[in-house]
Amino acid sequence: MSKEQTIDYTLRTTWQAVSKMYNEEAKNFGTTMTLGFTLLSIDPKTGTPSTALGPMMGIEATSLSRILKTLEERDFIVRKPNPLDGRGVLIHLTPSGLEKRNISKQVVLQFNKVVENAVSKSQLKAFFEVTDRINSLIAHKEIYQIEEKSIKS
Repeated sequence: MSKEQTIDYTLRTTWQAVSKMYNEEAKNFGTTMTLGFTLLSIDPKTGTPSTALGPMMGIEATSLSRILKTLEERDFIVRKPNPLDGRGVLIHLTPSGLEKRNISKQVVLQFNKVVENAVSKSQLKAFFEVTDRINSLIAHKEIYQIEEKSIKS
């Protein structure tokens, strides 16, 4: 099996192409894909607890801290005390952050629209079914447990 035929290679190279495409588009608006993704993860009405953002986005706390610092320096977010938890902090969008969030949302919707028009509904359904199954296998730690069981047998 060549590397081009592996699921991992296809997922990785496709994501790298999507990421590069988003970053090129984000440059036109003075931002990055990562900053746009973070803005999209923040609830525009109620804000989002800072502790919920990392797990929601699948990134580590140290990376999130750098991203939030950048967003704050660019005046896209403000941190406010959580009224329900005195120790917690809510991340809120500023007017300019909301504007960048809306731009990011339009960029994502455009990508989805083009892909949806280029592939059939059944292909898209199968894509989501396969990626959901892969995520489930990973979440339930079934990838290498299966292999270990078959090696021991």
